[in-house]
Amino acid sequence: MLGDNRPGGQMKTRVTQMLGIEHPIVQGGMQWVGRAELTSAVSNAGALGILTALTQPTPEALSAEIARCREMTDKPFAVNLTILPTIKPVPYGEYVDAIVSSGIRIVETAGRNPEPWMPLFKSAGITVIHKCTSIRHALKAQSLGCDMVSVDGFECAGHPGEDDVTNLILLPLAARRLSIPFLASGGFADGRGLAAALAMGADGINMGTRFLVTKEAPIHERVKQKMVEASELDTALIFRTLRNTSRVFRNSVAEQVLAIEAQPGETQFEDIAPMVKGVRGRELFESGDLDHGVWSAGMVIGLIDDIPTCKELVERIVAEAEQIIRERLTNLL
Repeated sequence: MLGDNRPGGQMKTRVTQMLGIEHPIVQGGMQWVGRAELTSAVSNAGALGILTALTQPTPEALSAEIARCREMTDKPFAVNLTILPTIKPVPYGEYVDAIVSSGIRIVETAGRNPEPWMPLFKSAGITVIHKCTSIRHALKAQSLGCDMVSVDGFECAGHPGEDDVTNLILLPLAARRLSIPFLASGGFADGRGLAAALAMGADGINMGTRFLVTKEAPIHERVKQKMVEASELDTALIFRTLRNTSRVFRNSVAEQVLAIEAQPGETQFEDIAPMVKGVRGRELFESGDLDHGVWSAGMVIGLIDDIPTCKELVERIVAEAEQIIRERLTNLL
């Protein structure tokens, strides 16, 4: 750690100004984890917390969770809506209606193209952030009227896309080609990362895995401790053969999936579906049984070595970044 002083000033970027937040840090929208406890803690720390819409079983439950979060913070927070193919049909339109009718001002969309919902979001005055894993998708999101994009590098947890391009390339490309603000996502956990992202043209950072390992994250302590102990080599890329790559923590279940995918011939999703279904991940987070299912984790676990509060984490990251910018970078000139 470069320093443990509190931030001396307030970083002002297009992200802080557009979202009305104090620090250019956004919490990733994480399935089963983006609940009011974590979201409010992140927002109260001066960053942007995000509720995950599909963590809630119904649109009505989402409305209740939004109301619960408002009781825990008076700061801005957002809702993530991830649009993906599912075995069981999801009433996306009803979730969108719940978001709009609840008066949410910021929405993060991910997965498929958000175009069908853009007119409703824009008519309600909602700021839309779309998560992208390539420059071509970021440019498309910009053309659709998204106000901001989150650029996900290959390092990220969850779905990194199929291009395998890291943030060292994606972020400068985004800075060259986009006119809207963008967040750097994937591989960020400390002040060095924030300073580097700003230097490469991003307006802030998006962190999922790092916020997963905080005191307020609503998951079992054994899961958090396992990630503290892990190195950058302890993730696995599953579903590559299905062209739906997902980066998860490397446990025995992930190893079993990889073994099935390595067999000759085409992988049949039915062969691995029982091991990777979402409910098993939720149960793993609740029970702490580390081999009950799979969970998303980024390569950034190699940079995580403690379990702070969200406030401690945000203040530390901003203080480190400020020190790097003020001392190291300035003194190089």
